[in-house]
Amino acid sequence: MLARTFVLTFHGIGDPVVPLAPGEGRYFVSAETYRHTIAALDALEAVHGVRLPVTFDDGNLSDYSVGLPALVDVGRTGRFFVLAGRIGKPGYLSGDQMREMVSAGMTIGSHGWDHIDWRHLDAAGRQREWYDAPRRIEDETGAPVTQAAIPFGAFDRQVLQRLKAAGYRRVFSSGGGFTFDSAWFCPRLSATDTFEPDRDITSQLGFKQVLRGTAYAPLRRLRYRI
Repeated sequence: MLARTFVLTFHGIGDPVVPLAPGEGRYFVSAETYRHTIAALDALEAVHGVRLPVTFDDGNLSDYSVGLPALVDVGRTGRFFVLAGRIGKPGYLSGDQMREMVSAGMTIGSHGWDHIDWRHLDAAGRQREWYDAPRRIEDETGAPVTQAAIPFGAFDRQVLQRLKAAGYRRVFSSGGGFTFDSAWFCPRLSATDTFEPDRDITSQLGFKQVLRGTAYAPLRRLRYRI
C-alpha cells in the first residue's frame, strides 16, 4: 500500500483584520489564490491518483467568510483547527460561526489555547492547551473535538506521546509530504504568501514523493514511538 494522502493547510485568507504577530503575515494568502486552489483539487486528485484534504489553523474569521463558502461550492469538507483562547475575539471565529460550519459538514479541531510552543509546557500549560482548549471548543460547537494541530509545527517525541495519551485520535503538524489517510500523525504543506497552487502542489505529487512518504511513515512511528 502506498501513501497517497497529501494534506494542505491554510492560515489566513485575504487581508488580516487584526494586527498580526511578527511573521504571521507570511501565512496569509489572497482570496483569489485560495479559491483557485480549492477549485483545482478535484482535477488534481483525479490526474495524480491522490487525496488532497484541506485544513486550516488559528481560527481566523476568514475561515468562515472565505474558506467555508469555497469548500461548500465544490462539495468538499475541511478541518478547522481553532485557538480556544481567541474564540469570539475580533478577527476570529465565533461560536455561532463554528456551529454553522459543523452543520455544513466541517470538522472543528484544537490548535490549543494560546498559540505557544508545546515543547515547553509545564503541567498547568499542558492542562490548558491539551485538555481545557478542546473542552472549550466542544462547549461552543456541541461537537466532539478529537483532532489537534500543533502550533508552529514544533514538536518532539514527548509532545507526540503525551498527545496520544491525552486521547487525540489524529494529530497534524507541518513539513509536507505524503502520508496514509489512516495515519495518526499527519504532515501538511502550509500555504504562504508566495503560494502558487499550479506550481507548489503539482510539484509535490510525483511518484518519487509518494515512495518517500510511504517509506517515511513507519520510520516516523519508530523515531517518535507513536
